[in-house]
Amino acid sequence: MATRRVASAVSAAAKAADPPSGTQVLLSTLPFLLMLAVACVDVLAGPGAGFLPLLSLGPALAAVSIRPVRTILIGLLAMLVCLGLASYDDLVASRRELIALATIAGVTAAGAIASAARRRREQELADVTAVAEAAQRVLLRPVPAQVGPAQVAVRYISAAAAARIGGDIYDVAEVGDAVRLIIGDVQGKGLGAVKTAAAVLGAFREAAYDTPDLPRLAERIELSLMRQTEGEEFVTSILAQISADGLRAEILNCGHPPPLLVGGSRASFVQPREAGLPFGLAGLASAERHTVQDVALCPGDRLLFYTDGISEARDRAGSFYSIEACATTFDGLDAETVLDRISKDVVRHVGHPLFDDAALLLVASGPDGSA
Repeated sequence: MATRRVASAVSAAAKAADPPSGTQVLLSTLPFLLMLAVACVDVLAGPGAGFLPLLSLGPALAAVSIRPVRTILIGLLAMLVCLGLASYDDLVASRRELIALATIAGVTAAGAIASAARRRREQELADVTAVAEAAQRVLLRPVPAQVGPAQVAVRYISAAAAARIGGDIYDVAEVGDAVRLIIGDVQGKGLGAVKTAAAVLGAFREAAYDTPDLPRLAERIELSLMRQTEGEEFVTSILAQISADGLRAEILNCGHPPPLLVGGSRASFVQPREAGLPFGLAGLASAERHTVQDVALCPGDRLLFYTDGISEARDRAGSFYSIEACATTFDGLDAETVLDRISKDVVRHVGHPLFDDAALLLVASGPDGSA
């Protein structure tokens, strides 16, 4: 009950803060315009045309967007208009008038019931969305623009229509003078993916500060995932560490798409020397994860980490989005603007909202990382 009250308060505050849209105003006024049009046509056509039952379209349309009480009031207004037109057409107490009044009353009652059911569903959806947004803020916390020696920007694009939460994860931690980060993609969707995401992020946030290196950090995450899940989930991920001077990066790739290194006019993928298994599948490997890549960075270099919602985005012809080609958008722009452009470019390439969650994490090295 407390969760529901909090969710209701959040959704109510959001509604109060947002002014009515043009569509909402149109839907609210359309029943009145429609009844006015029916009245005008009936007056012009005369008593023989029989337009009175069409006044029931007013309360019927009101049920689509208006509260039950207002739907009933619009139905009563339609009945009053019907009585006036019946008097004008000399149809008072006639069979046609009674049929028209009965039709309006029936449609109004059905509309009020439908409106109440719609309002209940809307409130349930608002509650679910508010709770999902709160969970999203807990799982994927805001990342500051400056973390130690690195400038950082993130973007998350959810494919969920009703709730902004999915299976892609990221986080950044300042460890001493260095920076450690994680980005990953959880197998599957729904609550199972959220549980797995929470286990991985929780383990990273706990272990990032006291493990000596990335392989030991990967072991801690793997162990935590085994303890908290049923053993069927896996997470492709990258663990990375930026040195205190911002001129060196260590990258441990666990079955994830390789990051893109952009510096000046050059762009190249940081391909792992050995294929690493995702978290959750360590039992299939004969040896522990230990292959950490050292990447030299120059001031102004940028590392773009992403999930497969970006790299596997296809257009209508089946062509994948080119991560490497998007490096041309980096020139002279700050990190936030770069990710804004990439996000829009991906959606433009696909031609519709993404069907898979997508995350972007951009790290700029050194004091000149703002480009």
